[in-house]
Amino acid sequence: MGRLVEVVAITSTVLYRPLPSSTVQSAEVILATTTSTRDAGLLDSLLPVFERQTRLHVKVIAVGSGQALAMGRRGDADVVLSHAPEAERALVDSGYFVRRRLVMHNEFLVVGPAADPAGVRGLSDAVAAFRRIAGARALFVSRGDQSGTHQREQQLWKLVAGSGLRDGWYVESGQGMGATLQLADEKRAYTLTDRATYLAWRDKLQLVPMVEGDSLLYNVYHVLELNPKNAGRVNLAGGRALADFFVAPETQALIAGFGKARFGQSLFVPDAGKPDRW
Repeated sequence: MGRLVEVVAITSTVLYRPLPSSTVQSAEVILATTTSTRDAGLLDSLLPVFERQTRLHVKVIAVGSGQALAMGRRGDADVVLSHAPEAERALVDSGYFVRRRLVMHNEFLVVGPAADPAGVRGLSDAVAAFRRIAGARALFVSRGDQSGTHQREQQLWKLVAGSGLRDGWYVESGQGMGATLQLADEKRAYTLTDRATYLAWRDKLQLVPMVEGDSLLYNVYHVLELNPKNAGRVNLAGGRALADFFVAPETQALIAGFGKARFGQSLFVPDAGKPDRW
């Protein structure tokens, strides 16, 4: 069995030292996270570094953020990486999580078919774009899974007057971001996606970016640690070590560089230690 470790930040250096034996619970850490971090390839880049440094094994359960948070609330995960700020704050306020730290951000995009039947291409106003899509009854594919992306989409629809009736043109995939992009591509439909997953899948799709740059499309990720009072059977030490790893300076540098070689741009912007208004 590998040793659990504690991550200790000293200036810009991250040191790993064995945890006291009393805190050792398991050599496996269960990470519940949004599908976008998996589908974009970020976890494949980061987690092997953590595993080499700590000799812990990370089991990734990639689901919508709503499901990931519910797993943490039930004690079915050791740590949660999520992008659903309102739901996160509510659970922290309720005592299910004791620490919530800013990790990174990117942005959401509205993507769609090149023909652009709703005429939204080039808009920087997401609500106006959604209004045009509804008015044109243009096909739209929703995650429909209470993920962070789905929650943001629903917030945008609430700002569109008269968008409640969606018969015939609104489809729910009930799947992760990659699968939802594929379905939207097959149907020549619009969808809301995070930029990282879209770029990772772009070569397999004919969908093109339509709407970007709106502050309502800001997409922020936090790591949350469980309250030990509500999670007696989880690996608290391992979860804390992984949470600390995500916000460590070296990891933040890896996040900043992720995607540059392949796409010419970073897929995520590191944010650990910055003021958090989310």
